[in-house]
Amino acid sequence: MNVEITRLASGLTVVTETMPHLESVALGVWIKSGSRNETEDEHGIAHLLEHMAFKGTARRSARDIAEEIENVGGELNAATSTETTSYYARVLRDNVPLAVDILADILTESEFDEEELRREKHVILQEIGAANDTPDDVVFDKFSEVAYRGQTLGRPILGTPDTVKGFTPGQIRNYLSRNYTTDRMFVVAAGAVDHTTFVKQVEERFARLPMTPSTPPVLEVARYIGGDVRETRDLMDAQVLLGFEGKAYHMRDFYCSQILANILGGGMSSRLFQEVRERRGLCYSVYAFHWGFSDTGIFGIHAATGGNELPTLVPVIIDELRKSSETIHQQEIDRARAQIRAQLLMGQESPAARAGQIARQMMLYGRPIPNPEMMERLEGITTERLTDLAGRLFFDTVPTLSAVGPIEQLAPLTDISTALATPGIQTKKAAG
Repeated sequence: MNVEITRLASGLTVVTETMPHLESVALGVWIKSGSRNETEDEHGIAHLLEHMAFKGTARRSARDIAEEIENVGGELNAATSTETTSYYARVLRDNVPLAVDILADILTESEFDEEELRREKHVILQEIGAANDTPDDVVFDKFSEVAYRGQTLGRPILGTPDTVKGFTPGQIRNYLSRNYTTDRMFVVAAGAVDHTTFVKQVEERFARLPMTPSTPPVLEVARYIGGDVRETRDLMDAQVLLGFEGKAYHMRDFYCSQILANILGGGMSSRLFQEVRERRGLCYSVYAFHWGFSDTGIFGIHAATGGNELPTLVPVIIDELRKSSETIHQQEIDRARAQIRAQLLMGQESPAARAGQIARQMMLYGRPIPNPEMMERLEGITTERLTDLAGRLFFDTVPTLSAVGPIEQLAPLTDISTALATPGIQTKKAAG
């Protein structure tokens, strides 16, 4: 792993991985701050800031930003999540100085012009409307809302129409000064990049970043609650998400949870896909996932199916969860490990994927994790650990159920909870 790390005197961390066979470079700035760092009256401001960073600086208009990067065939984009925000570019090796200059410009000299803000609010309102018209987005937002009720982790990243409409340039600057500081930022590049040269470019252009926040960043401790949320809609299919509290990144069972999710619903050979979709034909999509956060996690099973299939589908899913707490085969673990290893290695063939992977590891663990070390962590996972984890995840915790669409035949959460807690018990709707 040809990774080099330099921590500047300002506190900013610069990381590169040279991939000499390439002609391009993927580079970006990752900030250890996202929607969870918003205060009560800032819901949606992290995402709005990400949009506004591209809407003009003291040196460039919004059009200038777009044209300058595209004049050299490059790409520029950004993304906001619950705990991180990223601004990234991909260019040919000769255009790295330009990309660094543009990224530094939008992160240190954005003007947040009132007229641009008005227009961008309108764009985000359309984005919120589009998300609300997408049932498979709605079911996940509602899941988080009930699983972490009354908390920043349970709020949609986009915000609400009311909160977005009310934001001012001053509020954006306040969030920026509190969260975009060198102790929380990582500049990462992968591809045809020279570390020493890149560090000098970053040091020169990012000198204006504040070292410490004006006030300490906000991050309330997550409290998983669980519960039931449903929205009946006149749709062709029902979106159902059954989930439980998962494991945080630093917890012992984090990697074990990743393997378990893969075995249950990580591909066409997984248990849920084979039993629910292939053998029974109960849905057109079913998968399991495990998301880790800094202090909690979500383990979920998502299915998209017709409303008439729900009485049969849910008991079959519960039965597969129960079976996973009783028996896991070594062959399944080996297959899941092979899939994860392949994903790691394939990701290293893409400079954009590799830059993102390095940035996430720096934010989570403070260092890049070599592949052999990652695989060593996975090697220690046994069938006994997996069945024990499944028992604790699925049957010793409060479930969360989110459903959208023609869900009149979906059993009550009390019945589903009883079926999870009692072997052999079916939900009333299913038995009927």
